[in-house]
Amino acid sequence: MSAWWIPAMAAFLTALLVIFLLLRGAFLRDIVDHPNARSLHIAPVPRTGGIGLMAGVMAGWGLLWHPWLFPLAVGVVCLMLISFVDDVRGLSAGWRFLMHFVVASVFIWIAVSPNSGWLLAGLVVVAMVWMINLYNFMDGSDGLAGGMALFGFGGYALAAWLGGDVGLAMSCLSIAAAALAFLCFNFNPARIFMGDAGSIPLGFLSAALGVVGWQHGIWPVWFPVLVFSPFIVDASVTLARRFIRGEKVWQAHREHYYQRLVQMGWGHRKTALAEYGVMIAVAGSSVLVQARAYPVQLAFCLGWMLAYLLAMKLIDRYWAIFQSKNNAEF
Repeated sequence: MSAWWIPAMAAFLTALLVIFLLLRGAFLRDIVDHPNARSLHIAPVPRTGGIGLMAGVMAGWGLLWHPWLFPLAVGVVCLMLISFVDDVRGLSAGWRFLMHFVVASVFIWIAVSPNSGWLLAGLVVVAMVWMINLYNFMDGSDGLAGGMALFGFGGYALAAWLGGDVGLAMSCLSIAAAALAFLCFNFNPARIFMGDAGSIPLGFLSAALGVVGWQHGIWPVWFPVLVFSPFIVDASVTLARRFIRGEKVWQAHREHYYQRLVQMGWGHRKTALAEYGVMIAVAGSSVLVQARAYPVQLAFCLGWMLAYLLAMKLIDRYWAIFQSKNNAEF
């Protein structure tokens, strides 16, 4: 398709229109996110934006349909529907995880070469389920999850385009465009949240399209992990610490690094902009390095891991100071 921008434009406009209508609709507008122990907002906010975001993705994909998009689209729709039910009525963690494993397993059974072996397939399924859920864990501050979708799938699109896979590039660009439309309503101060109906499918897509690009030989296996590392590192380290301390990792909390920044006075806007800088830097540099020699790739990944360790150490230090001051006041 010569007019490569048409699917992305369709995704952007569709998401923009649907989210606008959702904010005007009487029924879905009343499906709100009430503040809880995990929340950083103080007033109820509609959480149906993910429906509009996914509608935009489907509109973009509908204009460039490729056979390999079918299992992706089915997975997205299944996850969006069960997550919407969870947003409205609430579902047990067991039912949610079961659906996540089923969708991930079916996708891997279809998408991954049988020659890869059952062990590798199983590891990829577990990684996909983790990505599905950690994206949801990280959706807790205005503009954060939408920004990760914009820059993460934008990085995928650029790498796929440079690798000569135009279909994959336009598919990823459609997601980034729909995320941009969502950010028009979600950047601080947010008028709408994406809810589980948006964050769960986005987590699935970040993992699934990473697998597709790897299977197509467009990028090495570390590339999608590093592109989405701003979310992966924060969620994984935070929950590992809670597990080591014997805390229930599935309970609501406000211990993620982005949550600490907001609580320490950065606020939603400054935290989001700082995270955007990291997202752009890691995605852009990953695109530049992913085709280099393996020693360069290894050094690059180690360099980013060192940068994350230093950043977390710095935030931990200021968080301890912040808590001691608060305790002293009381």
